[in-house]
Amino acid sequence: MMPIKKTLKAVASALEYLEDAVDAQAKGDEDKVIQLTWRAASDLEYGLFLFALKSLEETRSSSWKLPASKQPEIESLLASAQDLLKEAANSLEADNQKEAYKKMWIVRGQLLRIHDFFEKKGEKTQKISG
Repeated sequence: MMPIKKTLKAVASALEYLEDAVDAQAKGDEDKVIQLTWRAASDLEYGLFLFALKSLEETRSSSWKLPASKQPEIESLLASAQDLLKEAANSLEADNQKEAYKKMWIVRGQLLRIHDFFEKKGEKTQKISG
């Protein structure tokens, strides 16, 4: 498989995990959301790694970062990540690798924010019960 096809496959897999995470969030199953977003992040990291192998020398822009937020809205982050991954897949299919990389990088930040939220929430729960 060519790197673009492998990257598209990784993006598609991450998108499937995010769609399942949205469903799990709607059902209130936080453990499932955590598991699925980790899997999506793993596939996304693999896709970004494939870009690195191809030596895509794109300097990451600080404008790609999310604004700081004390209380992230998980639903909106998941929805945004889904939309951006769909756009990244479209960019890859159109051979616009620079735009695909940018969108994948932004989604990576969104998934890290989701993970951080649940990690902090778990720490607070442990402090209260401990």
